[in-house]
Amino acid sequence: MKRCWPWLRILGALGILGVLVWQLGTGAFLAGLREVDAGGIAAALGIGFATTVFSAWRWCLVARRLSLRLSLPSAVGEYYRALFLNGVLPAGVLGDVNRAVHHGRETGDVPRGVRAVVLERTAGQIAVIGASVAVVLSAPSVVPPPIDGVVTGAGIVVVALALILIVTGMTAGKRWIHSGSKWRRGFAVTLADVRLGLLTKETWPGVSLLSAATLAGHLALFVVAARAAGVTAPVGDLLPLMILALLAMGLPLNIGGWGPREGVCALLFGAAGLGSAQGVTVAVVYGVLALFSSLPGAGVLLVRSVRSHRTEEKPDDRREGRGDQTAHPIRRVPRVWVSGRRRHRTDGTGARRRRDLRHAGAGPFGMPHR
Repeated sequence: MKRCWPWLRILGALGILGVLVWQLGTGAFLAGLREVDAGGIAAALGIGFATTVFSAWRWCLVARRLSLRLSLPSAVGEYYRALFLNGVLPAGVLGDVNRAVHHGRETGDVPRGVRAVVLERTAGQIAVIGASVAVVLSAPSVVPPPIDGVVTGAGIVVVALALILIVTGMTAGKRWIHSGSKWRRGFAVTLADVRLGLLTKETWPGVSLLSAATLAGHLALFVVAARAAGVTAPVGDLLPLMILALLAMGLPLNIGGWGPREGVCALLFGAAGLGSAQGVTVAVVYGVLALFSSLPGAGVLLVRSVRSHRTEEKPDDRREGRGDQTAHPIRRVPRVWVSGRRRHRTDGTGARRRRDLRHAGAGPFGMPHR
């Protein structure tokens, strides 16, 4: 089942897109591609930079509370690279996986590095779920019946999990931290990291504020996409639809974010009287602009690849005998010793010199035997 799950995700996303093409045709998708212009790309790059900085800052707060070193410039670069990989690779989360493992290896604690990324991403999803629940409660008329049940269920699951974690941490967390079972010990460590990374008074205000700012950035990009697609409805009427579309992007049935977003936009825009085809067009424009906003991550990926390639070449240079000339500021020139008819190159070490002289038949002080 574990091996089949990536294929099921891809098939699910393709199935949603196929149904939309069957019902609405390809015109809505092609219109979304045509509506992307230079102004929209410039706005996407600016909004994308702001949201990436907010997200990377949130990651820094969580990682530092877990005693992991992470500077903001490094976090921004790693986040850009993760966003680009998420957008171009099928699974949609491989960039975050790479970011977590890479940071864990750099800090010497891969499990904690992975937990830091998971907690940071969880904080962002909780903000989206909370906003979606607020939309369902405040404007139930704009949410079709299949979607309102999903949103309500997601809110209940989040609250239930939070209560379970709090109760378990207060009752069994301290006892399980010294348990002989690696599963209980790992669960206790995870609970401790959740508390340190998200729930302490030094962390949750900043994480909440940055999550709200990140959500606002994504919604601003959605507004740009809607205006580029020709939607003239007031922003207040569009925001509930866009929040639910962002929630749909988190469903594990997407290809780089594509699939559920287009399906939910078609349902929501159709229910709001704006047209299902218009909703698909807005979703396509948003997807293209989001991909453009992550393009700086391609530059970061290229720079890291060049650096790693150079790092891998250095040990080979040493094995070929060129490392001594480049690794030290003073160039060591091999000496040439003449004994009879044989010439011997050495690296300057006494052992090599004596071995070559003995092989040439020399005496103990370098003079040939008479």
